[in-house]
Amino acid sequence: MDIMDTTESSHAGIDPNRLKLALESECASIWCETLDMDVKGALADQGAQYMVIDLGGGTADISVHERKPDGTLKEIHKASGGPWGGISVDENYVKMLNELFGEKALTDLRNTEMSDYFDVTREFEYKKRSFEPDKTTQIIVRISASLRDLACKYSSISLEERITALKVQEHSITQKGKDKLKIDSVLVQSWFERPIDKLVHHIKSLLAEPNMKSVQTAILVGGFGESLYVHKRMRNELPGVRLIVPPDAGLAVLKGAVRFGHNPFIVSSRLMKYTYGTEVYRMFDEKKYQEETVWMNGNWYVPKCFDVYVRINEEVRVDQQVTMESIPNSEISITPIYRTTQVSPEYTTDPECELIGTITLENSLDIPFEEQDITTTFMFGDTELLVMTKNAFTGKEALMTFECFTE
Repeated sequence: MDIMDTTESSHAGIDPNRLKLALESECASIWCETLDMDVKGALADQGAQYMVIDLGGGTADISVHERKPDGTLKEIHKASGGPWGGISVDENYVKMLNELFGEKALTDLRNTEMSDYFDVTREFEYKKRSFEPDKTTQIIVRISASLRDLACKYSSISLEERITALKVQEHSITQKGKDKLKIDSVLVQSWFERPIDKLVHHIKSLLAEPNMKSVQTAILVGGFGESLYVHKRMRNELPGVRLIVPPDAGLAVLKGAVRFGHNPFIVSSRLMKYTYGTEVYRMFDEKKYQEETVWMNGNWYVPKCFDVYVRINEEVRVDQQVTMESIPNSEISITPIYRTTQVSPEYTTDPECELIGTITLENSLDIPFEEQDITTTFMFGDTELLVMTKNAFTGKEALMTFECFTE
């Protein structure tokens, strides 16, 4: 969700003034500083640069930080990543269950026997994290009796026949008793390969960038970050990178978030993921513009121009503000807020531009509009972007908050 609605947190019993968003990668970094001195030294030394790889459920989120002389964190590469988390492996496992027991049976199990469904998925989660193909010839997973009963309810085909019908190597899946399946490690490993291949390729491409030459340490966190198979692949294919996996890597973000809440100023600057700005009219210049123009106040103007307040990859302090002034031309001023991945956008109608919100401000009818000033301020605080418009004559303000780092 791009626009933060503080009323939702209020209705949940949370005071918005005491609510602070935190980036997962920064929280993981903060927590790792509390580990043994060897690890702490790799992260806390002045000028230390390192990568944080957060392998949560569905995605891999990767960011790069530098330790500044004052001890605060500076982001040196904007966050990136993709759908390469543990859920990709889970989807392959669930796909197999659908083929063995039927999609209707699995859906019915989830809807009517939730505890049994959780048992099935929870057990695979443990096996997924401990899986080591060099040491394991197969994994054994327990299947609830209720799932077998539901499969019989919806189909007369036996489990043995379904296993035979699967397009897998013979003996890759076999029954073990009435409530277990034995799955060959070669098949299990194939479930990991595609997301990990893409993850490793992305990390290599990041490390190959000129400004990443000093990055020789990577912190691996998140639930999927506890996978022994992931550890092995990364150590084998990223030999020049020191890999740090903190104890309980799946809880590193949560623990770091608690410390961040006590000291949010430990992060001093971040890199923008987008170019942000508003829509304005610019005076027509025949040498520059060939676009449609409109006649206003005795001059020709070009509409729908992108007025940039901050650019993609620009470093911003957590307390930085950018203010621009304008003159209203009606009783209600409407300020649309746009973002784009372009560095220097010309028009808000460009394909890459996205309207993310509109701020409405009431002006005065007591004096001419041209005698009133409106200031539009972009305020960067923590992980949110606050945009405020203000009429200097009336003192009226309107504001909206956007997520600009957590998307």
